[in-house]
Amino acid sequence: MSNTTKFNVFRTAVAIIIALAISFGIILLVSEEPVTAILKLITGPLQKSRYFGNVIEAMIPLIFTGVGVSIMFTANQINLAGEGSFHIGGLVASVIAIYVTLPLGLHPIVCILLAGLAGSVVTLIPALMKVKTNADELVSSLMINYLVLFFCNFILLKVIRDPVTGAGSYLLPKSASLSVIFSGTRIHTGLILAILVALLGYLFLYKTKIGYEIRLTGENEKFAKYSGINVVKVVLISQLVGGFICGIGGGVEILNPIYDRFTWAGLLGYGWDAIIILTLAKKNPLYVPVSAFFLAYLRTGASIMARATDVSAEIVLIIQGIIIVLIVANQFLSKYKNKMIEKEAKKNLNIKEAE
Repeated sequence: MSNTTKFNVFRTAVAIIIALAISFGIILLVSEEPVTAILKLITGPLQKSRYFGNVIEAMIPLIFTGVGVSIMFTANQINLAGEGSFHIGGLVASVIAIYVTLPLGLHPIVCILLAGLAGSVVTLIPALMKVKTNADELVSSLMINYLVLFFCNFILLKVIRDPVTGAGSYLLPKSASLSVIFSGTRIHTGLILAILVALLGYLFLYKTKIGYEIRLTGENEKFAKYSGINVVKVVLISQLVGGFICGIGGGVEILNPIYDRFTWAGLLGYGWDAIIILTLAKKNPLYVPVSAFFLAYLRTGASIMARATDVSAEIVLIIQGIIIVLIVANQFLSKYKNKMIEKEAKKNLNIKEAE
């Protein structure tokens, strides 16, 4: 492990400890049963297998959007359309599941792959606007999310709505559903796919030529251009791949055993959560599952705490906010980092002098 990686791990751990300490302080001030609240927050998910299963279920969509947005942001493109990709992925998977009859086993695969393709289209639009018209991808991708939402709502209400229900689609067939892999929970085969996506995302970014070009473009676009890299191609590929992963995340989510109809009338927020995930994971897909687990654990604990005590689950938003502020603050623990570099340099110098 390099010194930079060690420092990043240490810095993240300190940020989490400070955030938790501040949150505990707030709980002590506002709650009449602070000890119970803190215990529920920290140990609640471990008290029952069903609660821990909830943590694993919650981390699955976070892994998909975390990996997808990490790849897009690595190219230094602040493309926020991962939220829209996830949403349209869920819609496309639902439409294919309802209207296309396929054998058991093949049905969810086709639904998820087409969901991924739809997700790619959504993230490609802001990227093309940036390349062709120099439009700010941050603004255009934000707007795209709402266009996707209204388009999906139109399809839901005018095409796939079951008149028997209020605003839900026709029933999703069992042949398209993902199977449960642990009895007593709702953890499904999407977990295996999510872990595989994280591994492949890491190999793509760190073990392939195009991955190297994406990272180099993200660190210094001018240097990448002068090195002969086709920056436009690299940017487009990174956004396509990232959108594809977010899209299959939406497909996996809607086909999991929790849902029997498509009912998403609003954005679910997994694309925004991906910003927190990639901040904790430092845009490395290999660390995304760990970050997703941490966030899912925290939220499940907060939910249990809110049900059992007088502390609201929104306390978790304070924890998230403090962690992000501390991690993105470049000066946070910078003196410690400088000392670490100085110590390493002296150590290397002593080794050379001894030789």
